[in-house]
Amino acid sequence: MERLKGRVTIVTGAGQGMGLSIGQACAREGAKVVVADINEQTIAGAVEEIKKQNGAEVIGIKVDITKRSEVENGVRQVLDAWGRIDCLVNCAGGSLNTPYKLEEVEEKHWDLVVDVNMKGTFLCCQQVIPTMVSQGKGAIVNISALAGHWRASLAGVQYSAAKAGVEGITRQLAYDFGPLGVRINAVAPTVAMTSERMQGLWDARSEEEKQKVYSQIPLRRLSKVEEITAAIVFLLSDEASYITGITLDVCGGRYLR
Repeated sequence: MERLKGRVTIVTGAGQGMGLSIGQACAREGAKVVVADINEQTIAGAVEEIKKQNGAEVIGIKVDITKRSEVENGVRQVLDAWGRIDCLVNCAGGSLNTPYKLEEVEEKHWDLVVDVNMKGTFLCCQQVIPTMVSQGKGAIVNISALAGHWRASLAGVQYSAAKAGVEGITRQLAYDFGPLGVRINAVAPTVAMTSERMQGLWDARSEEEKQKVYSQIPLRRLSKVEEITAAIVFLLSDEASYITGITLDVCGGRYLR
């Protein structure tokens, strides 16, 4: 059964890494996928990759999610192409190659991480929700992190703060727009090998450091990308029709420590 059959689904940051994996997972469930990213080269590659999923319908749009005018234009492009927006996954974000030691974090690092993760999530929700309200139905999943309500392992305070903000946005909008048919939830992974940078950061750790992380996770392993995307697809689907305003931890129970 294709749980997202025919649903127009925007995935930000879908040019590579976790966003691309989310786009592929949504396509496998029958969604019409919009690859929204800032990098034209990765957009083109992602569109081709996602098309391999059962001949999925997919388009790409270039957008800087920290700029309201570009988000507005991107939403307009989607509506011109398909006439509706059913789902949104706010995946663009991360620690964005910024330092994690407090003394090394500069104002520009703070601004970049907070703008992309928190402001970008806000702007995309702000521009998409009215369309969902007019349709009487919609589902949004914001990508947070365990750092948003616990602590970060491979990122600094700017990342923890931004992801806490994403969870606050999620709760407030879920409360405000639930009566109008729009569900908004968040998914919070812990350490996951979703990009070359994450793999590099993990590989640079000593075996002792790695074992310490494993010991903090009751399931004693890192997550697989497929386990994270499965949670996202679930929250977008009608199987989660009575779930809104939550942050779903996909972390192997790590927060229990």
